Amino acid sequence: MGYAQLVIGPAGSGKSTYCSSLYRHCETMQRSIHIPTRDYLITNSSGWEIRELINLDDVMEELGLGPNGGLMYCMEHLEDNLDDWLTEELDNYLDDDYLVFDCPGQIELFSHVPVLRKFVEHLKHKNFNVCGVYLLDSQFMTDVTKFNSGCMASLSAMIQLELPHVNILSKMDLVTNKRDVEDFLNPEPQFLLSELDQRMAPQFAKLNKSLIELVDGFSMVSFLPLDLRKESRYSLSLSLIDREYTADEGEELKG
Repeated sequence: MGYAQLVIGPAGSGKSTYCSSLYRHCETMQRSIHIPTRDYLITNSSGWEIRELINLDDVMEELGLGPNGGLMYCMEHLEDNLDDWLTEELDNYLDDDYLVFDCPGQIELFSHVPVLRKFVEHLKHKNFNVCGVYLLDSQFMTDVTKFNSGCMASLSAMIQLELPHVNILSKMDLVTNKRDVEDFLNPEPQFLLSELDQRMAPQFAKLNKSLIELVDGFSMVSFLPLDLRKESRYSLSLSLIDREYTADEGEELKG
């Protein structure tokens, strides 16, 4: 069985930086991973490029589409070619290979349209065990309303993709005062509700309570902080993701 990370999250959350840094970390640890590249991303990966199938810039120029429309066209084209082009690419890997997919940042791709879900189903059909890795920019965590918004988007992705799921708080190396985000790393529901009630008008009290109960019920209030300057954080994130792969199988990953 092969393994795959599906790296998702909003635009600008640090997905590409996470993937390239993870690749370098695994090289240092002599752990083999493959990162299929997307346009400008990983320069030294042994993966393939999506541009071999379709190029976003060409689509935008030829069809007169903007970035979002062009990307949706590209993803639908990928969906149409899962059984031939993607299958051929996946057949180049061994049963125990480890792939990391850096996904686009358009939130609709992993929240409510079926493209990435079908991509995941195809990976599973090709005997890959897949884990979703959701990145949220730590600089986004300035108050409880933004935290709750990030949790809702992450929860939406988890439900849509139906994958084992790890949340990562990215760009911790850019946070000047880490106390600003410490309260949101593993917060208590009552703390969140109290802070949210203070921020919102009284008429939203019942909605606030329902949202916090939803987040708490799906265990979505735990984020792993990731500082690019600390190699140990990558080792920890990999160990957590590996645990998600093997939780139901009682096996150990190679490498």
